[in-house]
Formats: sequence, C-alpha cells, structure tokens
Amino acid sequence: MAKTDRLFRLLHLIRGLHPPVTAARLAAAMEVSERTIYRDIDSLRAAGARIEGEAGLGYTMTEDPALPPQTFSQIEIEALTLGLADVNQRGDRDLAQAANDALVKILATLPERQQRQAMHAVNLVHRFSTPLVPTIDMTLLREAIWAEEALEISYRDLKEAQTKRRVLPLAISYHDRAVMLLAWCCKRQDFRSFHVTRIEGYSQTEQSFRPRRVALLREYIAKLEAGDRDKRATNKKATGLKLQA
Repeated sequence: MAKTDRLFRLLHLIRGLHPPVTAARLAAAMEVSERTIYRDIDSLRAAGARIEGEAGLGYTMTEDPALPPQTFSQIEIEALTLGLADVNQRGDRDLAQAANDALVKILATLPERQQRQAMHAVNLVHRFSTPLVPTIDMTLLREAIWAEEALEISYRDLKEAQTKRRVLPLAISYHDRAVMLLAWCCKRQDFRSFHVTRIEGYSQTEQSFRPRRVALLREYIAKLEAGDRDKRATNKKATGLKLQA
C-alpha cells in the first residue's frame, strides 16, 4: 500500500473508531507495526491534521473548528443512510466498502444530536434478492468509464454465444436483479447494455473517447424519453379506441 493511501486510511480509522484509539488497535487494523503508526501520525500532524493524544494513551481526531459543522435536516439524514445502506447491499465489494466509509465520514462531521439520528434512522432497507456477483474487476471497469477509454470485451450473450466487442463504456446501471454496463458498441454503431456477469474479460485499448461520453449519455436519455412518450401516446390511443367500442 502506498504511503499516501495508508495515511488516508489511518485518518479514516482515527476519525471513525471510538476515541481514544490506541496505536496497537490502529496497527492491527492497518496490518503494520506500531512504529509505523507513530511515524504516520507525525506525518499527518505535519500536514495539518489535528490529532490529539500520545503513545500509551491513544489518539483522537479533532475536526477543524474553523470549518462550519455539516448540518442536514432529519429527513435528509434518513435519505443519506437509506441510500448508502442500499448501495451496501447492491454494490460490489469495493462499492459497498465505499458506502460504509462515506457514512463514517458524514457522521464524523455531524453535531452529536444528528449523529444519534443517523445511528437510529427509522428507514431501513432489506432486499431479498441481490444482483449476481460480477466476476470481473468492477473497480477497473469504473476507472475505464471515468477515464473515457474504449475497452475490448469478451462477452457471452443470453444465447451463450461468445463475442468480442470494442465498446465505449458510458455507465454502470443497477437494476433489480442485474448490473448492466451501458456502452456504445463500435460494431453495431448503437447503444447496448451488457450484463456484467456475462463479461468474461476485457482489456484496455488506450483509445480515448473524451469528451464524447456526456454527449452520448444525453443522446441515450433522449432516446429513452422519446420511447416513453411514444408508449404513452400508444396506450392513450388504445384506451380511447376501447372506450369508443
């Protein structure tokens, strides 16, 4: 683990664990020596982090008093906890961990009263079915979308046919029972949705399609909205014919 990543993780642990947090506990969570924890805490302090405490007593993170405290209404807190809990259940491992980490960071910035509201939220989420676990590395797939880089994918369709496609990855779409990759298919010259559990492998091409992603997404959404309008018009017409009959 790079030192920068280790420092961010250490800062997150000190902020999230019940204070004071001993170096031994931090070392066990980070899988490093206590000596490394002491050095990293010195580095964080030198960078401006307000960490109170010392060896043998434990450490406490003091938020910067110059920054205004984060405040949310109670219903906003309910929305945040509900949304992040849903990501925890529906996302892949990295996305679920990110949801947990985000909640810890949010709670750390709230006044004590609002922290209690978040910890005892009245809205809960439980899904009896969750999407199948992807067999590919979703982190690398997300990075390709962020970087707007074309991918070569090996795909097994619903008829079990094996194909290779060059695609422009646009978004990851979470459905009730599936996770889909929305992409522009260079072979078909059209939008396609691929089940991520049926993507058996992919490789980077170093072909950038920046800044086309936003324009392609807008075009896709416009097509969806046009299709919805056509369906509503067809249904309205069919209903009118029934009433006349």
